[in-house]
This record gives sequence, C-alpha cells and structure tokens, in this order.
Amino acid sequence: MTAKWFIDASYFAVAVVFILGLKAMSSPVTARRGIVWAGLAMIAATLVTFATPGMQNFGLMIVAIASGGALAWWSGKVVKMTDMPQMVAIYNGMGGGAAAAIAALEFARGEVHGTVVTTLAVLGALIGSVAFSGSCVAFAKLQGIMKSAWRLPAQNAVNILLALAVVGLGGVIVAAGEVKGELIVAFFVLALVLGVILTSPIGGADMPVVISLLNAFTGLAVGFEGYVLGNPALIVAGIVVGASGTLLTQLMAKAMNRPISNVLFTPISGAAAGGGEAIEGSMREFSALDAASVMRYASKVIIVPGYGMAVAGAQHKVWEMAQLLEEGGVEVVFAIHPVAGRMPGHMNVLLAEAGVPYDKIFDLEEINAEFPQADVALVIGANDVVNPVARTDKSSPIYGMPILNVDMAHNVIVVKRGKGAGYSGIENALFYKDNCRMLYGSAQQAIAEVITHVKALES
Repeated sequence: MTAKWFIDASYFAVAVVFILGLKAMSSPVTARRGIVWAGLAMIAATLVTFATPGMQNFGLMIVAIASGGALAWWSGKVVKMTDMPQMVAIYNGMGGGAAAAIAALEFARGEVHGTVVTTLAVLGALIGSVAFSGSCVAFAKLQGIMKSAWRLPAQNAVNILLALAVVGLGGVIVAAGEVKGELIVAFFVLALVLGVILTSPIGGADMPVVISLLNAFTGLAVGFEGYVLGNPALIVAGIVVGASGTLLTQLMAKAMNRPISNVLFTPISGAAAGGGEAIEGSMREFSALDAASVMRYASKVIIVPGYGMAVAGAQHKVWEMAQLLEEGGVEVVFAIHPVAGRMPGHMNVLLAEAGVPYDKIFDLEEINAEFPQADVALVIGANDVVNPVARTDKSSPIYGMPILNVDMAHNVIVVKRGKGAGYSGIENALFYKDNCRMLYGSAQQAIAEVITHVKALES
C-alpha cells in the first residue's frame, strides 16, 4: 500500500511538472526552462516505474534506456540545425511506434480484456502506427530521401477505403473474444500503409502542419496505451501532448486559412500544384553591392527568413549583417510566417541560435501592417509564404493562405539559389514584380558578400 501511494504521488507530481513545463515553453524566454523541467520529470517517472510491484526484466530495461539515451544524446549533439525538422519528425514517429508496439505486445500476450480497454488499445495501435509510418515519410521527404511528393491515381478514394478497412479490422478485434495472430498482423500492416499513403502527397507549406498533426497523434496513442497499461504518467503525458499538438495544428491550419481536411486530402505539393494564372514579366537580378547599398541607406529593413536560410546555415551571417545595418542607423526587424521552414517554429529556433533578440522577431499579424512603410524587405529563401497570388489568384492552390505582405515594401530583395519554383512547385509572382530584385546564390555566400560591401560603405 505504501509503495502504491508513493508511485501514485510521484506520477501526480510528474504530471504537474509536465504541465508547468509545457506552459513555460509557450514563451521563448522561458522555453529552455520548460524543456529542462519536462526532461527531469520524465527521468523521475522512469525511475519510479522501477518501483512498480511485479516489474521484471530490469536488466533489459536498463540496457534499453542506456542505449536509447546514449543514441539520443549523441544524435542531439551532432545534428545540424538545418536537419532539426527531420530529427523532430523521426523522434515523434518513434513515440507513435512505441505506443503501437506496446499494443501489439499486449495483444500477442492475450492480456487485453474488456471492451473499453480493447477499444483504447486498438485506437492507440491505429493512431500510433499511422504516426510512426507517416513520420518516417516526413523524415524521408525532409532528408531528401524521397525526392518529391507522389499521389495515387485515386488518392482520396484509396485513403478512405484503407481507413475503413483498418477501422473495420479494429472493430473485429474489439468484438472478438480471442484474436488470431493473422488478424493482428493484417491490422498493423494496413495501419502502417495508411500512414504512408496519407503523408506521401503532402509537401510545401503543408509540411509543418502535418508534423504537428502527427505529433498530436503520437500523444493520443501514448495516452490510450497508458490507460491499457494502467500507467498514470503515460496517460497524462500522452493527453497533454495530444491536446497541445491538436491546438497547435489548428492554429497553424488557421494561419494558412486551410482546413486540416484540405491539408490531408488536397495538399499543396509539386504533384498537385498545377493551377494558377500565367505570370508575365521577367526576374531582375541584383548584385551583392546593389543590395548592400539599398539596405545601408534605408530607414527600415524587414528580413523574412525561410528554408533557404536554414539549408545554408546562414542565420549567423544574417544577424551579423543586421547588426552592421543597425550600427549605421537602420531599423532592422525580422518577420516570421507561422509555417515558414519545415516544422513549427523552425525560423524562431534558428534566429534564437544566432542570438537575435526576441523583441526583434515578429509574427505575421504583428508585422504585416509595417511592410508598406519598409524601405526594403529582404527575403532569404522563403517562397510560398510571400507569394502574392495567395491574395489575388483564385485558381492557385494557395489562394486564401495568409502571407507576409513583402510585395508592399518599397523595395524587395530575394536571396535565392536559382530560378526554379519552391518546395511546393508553385511559381512565385513576387519575383516578377517591378519592385523586386533577385540576389542569386547560397544564402551563406550571398549575405557574406553583402556584409563585405556594407563594411566598405561604412569606411
């Protein structure tokens, strides 16, 4: 009785710390503290689990924790900031996969009894499998293993039929007294295939939303399997992650003015980005000296970072350039779109790593009214989130998506590696506007050249 009281009290304390940690993560100033709190709470929950009556295989548990912890520590140390989105995706997938594996083991051992418990086990297995395979696809896309999005000829029909088949098998498992191994295998195989089929067509600006959605799936799966195991810590942690992930997904979908159903069933991707009016005109090139001169003698510059900055690892050079401009009396601020980059908060993380103060970083709603007063809008590797056709072209796949109004600045400079379309495959009308100039090259190289010319102008 004493041991059970201690375990329950410990899990309650861990749950409270989880929630406080999540609250702290809502602000860039306290986010690091929140992550540390949540990490310590997870360590405490893991240690308390060893005291659970009837627990066995301590040696295997220790080996698994040590090997997994060492691998995570090493990968976290060596991963590049540009690779952080795919790392988040695969780590998120591991959580869903673990929840599905727990359900598979419990079914195989015949220890799932009762309609409610069996239903939750099936739901956790289904959601966890979809989260696992979907996150693996997201990782492959972001890592460049999958070169492009692909769709089946009748993609949505296949999605629906496959989902109905998996749900049907799940219903049979719940209704059956004893479940045969072949049925369990078929259920998990179809669930994993469903995750692959759902995620494969998705790309472009939809990718951060999908990563957030899969994260929510993982949380729900962990929470359901926590109920199956009777583990309060898993229940609370899973439901907190599921709820917060769901809210974040809804906020991001709202920021794009795209229902989640559209993200899943009519995704923005190169395979489905055909549509849109023809764009007239031509792109006009700028030199690094021209860009440096325009910004050095401007009153206000708004910098819009995108995935191109991340790929080049140019955030430190960008901040160095911003500091030089500020020393010359130029007001410099940063504008972040909610889905810029490849994961939620991607640009914020990169700028924070470079040391950009939080009070210089503004989101879409805060900064959009400032673009008409800006002398220069410097776009570094962003595409869909600054494409003005989202406001004007009803035939465009991104029509209605809120964008950063960089085209309203007096001058627009776009740093871009080449003349091709962006990740979504949609041509950007911004690049053809009269007030826009293209500075071609890697963001690292281009900004370094701009810095050299700004320094020369100072002397």
